[in-house]
Amino acid sequence: MKVSVFGIGYVGAVSATCLANDGHKVIAVDVDAHKVNTLNRGRAPIVEAGLEPLLAKNVASGALCATTDCEAAIAATDISFICVGTPSDKSGAVGLDYVRRVCHDVGAALATKGAYHCVVVRSTIVPGTLESVCIPVLEEASSLRAGKEFGVGYYPEFLREGSAIEDFYNPGLVVFGAIDKTTEDKLRDLCNNLPCTCHVVPLATAELVKYASNAWRAVKITFANEIGNIAKACGIDGQVVMQVLCSDDKVSMSPYFLRPGFAFGGSCLPKDLRALRHVAREKSTVTPLLDAVLEANIGQIARAETMVENSGCKSVGLVGISFKVGTDDTRESPLAELAARLISKGFDVRVYDPSVSFAYGRDLRKSGPVNGTVPDLQARLVTGIDELIACSDVILVGNRYEETVEPLSAAASSKRLVDLTRLKPNLRSGGHYQGICW
Repeated sequence: MKVSVFGIGYVGAVSATCLANDGHKVIAVDVDAHKVNTLNRGRAPIVEAGLEPLLAKNVASGALCATTDCEAAIAATDISFICVGTPSDKSGAVGLDYVRRVCHDVGAALATKGAYHCVVVRSTIVPGTLESVCIPVLEEASSLRAGKEFGVGYYPEFLREGSAIEDFYNPGLVVFGAIDKTTEDKLRDLCNNLPCTCHVVPLATAELVKYASNAWRAVKITFANEIGNIAKACGIDGQVVMQVLCSDDKVSMSPYFLRPGFAFGGSCLPKDLRALRHVAREKSTVTPLLDAVLEANIGQIARAETMVENSGCKSVGLVGISFKVGTDDTRESPLAELAARLISKGFDVRVYDPSVSFAYGRDLRKSGPVNGTVPDLQARLVTGIDELIACSDVILVGNRYEETVEPLSAAASSKRLVDLTRLKPNLRSGGHYQGICW
């Protein structure tokens, strides 16, 4: 197929690269000329394991290129994927500014194309958004009828940052909907060789499945943390409790999320929980568990903050600032929030995060998702774990990087160490070492 992908962020960059690698002719589109130029030089505009060599190969072969010209991209392709961000607005509702803008630009380009084109949204949007917002904007800008003169579909993504390429080729869930047979057939063809069931459902159902998936993961993380907190208070190892519980595979538990530790964060779970609660409020439906999940998540950050304060130290070495290992994404990172709180209370915070350091070194964060929560973040970064240990009185382990395990374990014998992720399974709170849930 001839494919255009709108948005060269974490979803768009991976999707465009993998589609090109599968033999499709792909044009990536973005308003940010820096991202476009970066991709056209064969370099990844984000930090994602395995992405850059795959991207470079397909740019070199001519299968993948990028542009800021929406009209030219629409004219040269048959199907477009909209992969722009949907951050929360001030009310907690899903923010649709980027989606509206792209739908308008795509619709205006459709007006001049003169041929049938399929528009598929991949951005995370609450149920009913495609019907109430996207389609009307597309129709108004194009003066064409959706389902008759151009196609529309919704195909949510389930790509985890840090393992997005693996998730693209080996997904746990595939779901999509379309209002016309042409778009549905194209999506079926794209998903035909994937090793899982492809669920074809109404648009609003596909929209809600995405939120249900993210809400469920967030609920499981918070549940595990609460059990871990209670377990530690009782002198019990919370991770052992959850490991035993996870051995019951008849209730479809995912051990990845049922692991007591720190708060959840990132570009999906917090904002999608807020948006789902906002939808519920509009429908006069109470959501006590979802309310409690966000409250408990904030409480887990406060718990870690108190543990550092109780150490009596003022110089803090933070291992990890991104919301997870393998990405430079600091959007709504609980570690970034924790660092900002400590800095505001007079703590001297230094940070070791190889992905964030790499992104700054390559100037990727010039147009990427820069988190302004942490004052002078770039200046606080150190290049090696030994340097971080040497300049810190208390070490706060937020992300687990393999190269840091042994140095940090050795440092715990002489320096205070607060562990939010668990360096080794056999570590338990005692002496200089404190685990958040064990």
